[in-house]
Order: sequence, then C-alpha cells, then structure tokens
Amino acid sequence: MKIIPAIDIIDGKCVRLSQGDYATQKVYSEDPLEVAKEFENHGIQHLHLVDLDGAKAKQIINYKVLERLATHTNLHIDFGGGLKSDDDLRIAFECGAKQITGGSIAVQEKTVFLRWLEVYGPDKIILGADARDEKIATSGWLETSDLELLPFLKDYVADGIQQIICTDISKDGMLEGPSVVLYQKIRAAFPDLRLVASGGVSQLKDLEILAEIGCHAAIVGKALYENRITFKDLMRFIC
Repeated sequence: MKIIPAIDIIDGKCVRLSQGDYATQKVYSEDPLEVAKEFENHGIQHLHLVDLDGAKAKQIINYKVLERLATHTNLHIDFGGGLKSDDDLRIAFECGAKQITGGSIAVQEKTVFLRWLEVYGPDKIILGADARDEKIATSGWLETSDLELLPFLKDYVADGIQQIICTDISKDGMLEGPSVVLYQKIRAAFPDLRLVASGGVSQLKDLEILAEIGCHAAIVGKALYENRITFKDLMRFIC
C-alpha cells in the first residue's frame, strides 16, 4: 500500500482543516516546499496536493505552489481543488501535476469530466468521491448532494474510472481512525478499483488495517504533521 502525504493550501500556506470546515484551519508551515522536501527526503514518492482556495472559488488558484513543488522535487503530485474547466486542467498539468483529482466537476459537469477521462486516460484522472453519511459532497465539502456514494461509484467504474480517492468527511482531520467499514463496502463492490483511503488516519495501526483490507493507498495528513505517525513508522510501507 502506498503512503501519500497530503498538503492542503490556503493563501499559499500548508494547512489542515477538521471535517472540511475552513474556520478550523491550522497553519503547519508557511512554506509548502519545505514540507514537500522533508517528505521526499524520507523516501516518500507521492504527494496529494489540494488547492483549498480553488475548491472554494471553483477555479484553480494555487497553481504557482504546484509549479514550485513540481519543479523543486521529484514527487509524483496528484493535484485537486477547484478544477472546473479545460483551462484549469491544462494549467494543472502544465504546472507539473502527474495526476488530477476531480470531485465536484464529476458531480456537476459529468460530460466534461468524462471528456477529460477520455482525453487523458484513467491513469491521469482520479475520481474524488468525498462523502458525508455516504452522500457525495462538493465544493470543498461545503455542499452535500443527494447522490449515494456506491451508485455514484458504480456509474463511474462503468465509464472507465480505475482509481478513486474516497474521504469520509466526518473522519477527516479528527484523528479518530479511518472509515474502515465504508472502505470494506467499496472493496467488496469494486474489487478491481484502486481505492485510496483518506481521512481519519491517526496511528500506524490504522494504516495496517487499511493495507489488510486491500486499499491501494492511504493519504496521511494531520497524524504526520503532529507526529502521531513518524517517518520511521512508515518505513515498512515506503521500502
């Protein structure tokens, strides 16, 4: 199972939120590049970079941060947040993203998202399936739709999606453990889907459980920033 640290960006700074609430933001670094370099220096190869300003504004905002991280590290960066148009997507790839995650766009503009999937292929386009009470949420988690998670995934798997990042919003940033039961449901329904678990990881045991149930990768945020999980802990996954 891959370990993918997350860097969330507001005003160019590395922050974390709790349950997607912008009012709870905590700044962990003024310089995301320093954070990214530390990850890379400890053997991390992948990074989940989220433009929280973009998610709120519904257009890409922090592309200069993406470009800086992509230029000065060799990290494989998956970028998301506010990607709504072909121009947003072009900017993200031109600034160094290796993959992009589309969440709100996949709900609100399915035709556009499917075109991206056709043009760029399933190795570059990740479906962001963020849910609260198994209902899909959009716009930086500020809005919850009536779409049920599993049927939503079923439709996109039929359309060719091969990798998803699924966050149980109630778990995100709470350090109370990931949504294992939800991920087990997804694994049972879609065994060939590359499932990236996100939200709630608080200790090494959480990662071991996610690996046991067959998650392709796990995103780690606050637990890493607050030293609840150390880079030494991660060595078994990195090596």
